Amino acid sequence: MPGKAHALAAVVESDPRWTAVIARDASADGKFFYSVKTTGVYCRPSCGARPARPENVGFHPTAAAAERAGFRPCLRCKPDQPPLAERQAAQVAALCRLIEQSDEAPSLEALARHAGLSVFHTHRIFKAVTGVTPKAYAAAHRARRVKAELGRNGTVTEAIYAAGYGSGGRFYEQSNQVLGMTPTRYRAGGAQTEIRFAIGECSLGAILVAATARGVCAILLGDDPEELLRDLERRFPRAHLIGGDAGFEQLVAKVVGLVESPRAPVELPLDVRGTAFQQRVWQALRDIPAGTTASYAEIAGAIGAPSSVRAVARACAANALAVAIPCHRVVRNDGGLSGYRWGVERKRALLDREAGA
Repeated sequence: MPGKAHALAAVVESDPRWTAVIARDASADGKFFYSVKTTGVYCRPSCGARPARPENVGFHPTAAAAERAGFRPCLRCKPDQPPLAERQAAQVAALCRLIEQSDEAPSLEALARHAGLSVFHTHRIFKAVTGVTPKAYAAAHRARRVKAELGRNGTVTEAIYAAGYGSGGRFYEQSNQVLGMTPTRYRAGGAQTEIRFAIGECSLGAILVAATARGVCAILLGDDPEELLRDLERRFPRAHLIGGDAGFEQLVAKVVGLVESPRAPVELPLDVRGTAFQQRVWQALRDIPAGTTASYAEIAGAIGAPSSVRAVARACAANALAVAIPCHRVVRNDGGLSGYRWGVERKRALLDREAGA
């Protein structure tokens, strides 16, 4: 009955749910299910199976409703199970717990066996969900364990072994990268670490510039100079803070110049400290050309972690190097200015300067 089939097809094609099915829209998963009379199965909207003819399609509010209508779940998209993203997140969460509970970081092969997946697939979904590789996650977790152990009673050596390092030598090779200083100094709250700083004024208000022997470790903007200093003190509660001399003032002048003309190519030695994920986000921010912007989602995609948009936003908020690591170039998906650690008005001013406005 061609006429009836045509009428059924017209009804389905006019339904907005059909548009989601044709587009394989994953955001519609869980909102409804569709069935195909000729195959007897029901699917998620995002199912990758070959599209059915519209006259053979029916829509159902739940998987249970589709089954009551006599349809069985598709073997490809498994609509009777949690969505793929949720299943992968649960698998990765289990792998994270395994890493955290192991004395030695499990190999990628061991993680794959635990998950029942191939090595390639394990690596891919772990990075997609967490934003970092299993190896980087294990290293960051051990770094957190070292920091926690250094805050307790006992020797530095005990803390290193308690955190899962097989030898003190292996840890000391990485201690500057993990802690930004030796473990003894870290345990003392930065004691004996010299940090030179200066507080001045720029067109955006008060500015504090601080640097270790390795490079600039903080560029802070605000309205209250005393609050900027308290912020630095909270970061390094027992460091030796030294007011900058004439030579240091030259470095401050370069930083102020970067604030006033953020398009200008100014090379600053930086002492950047953060987790493996934060480091990747911050490098992606530095790769955004002056005068342009990127969304949080675009940054997440650039670092190979498209599902980590919120984690990217948190990494931007944790940035302590204003302008040098240009988190002001990150905007909402609609181009609007979202929160900025140093105030949205300062963010707007920096973007206007870069745009030549």
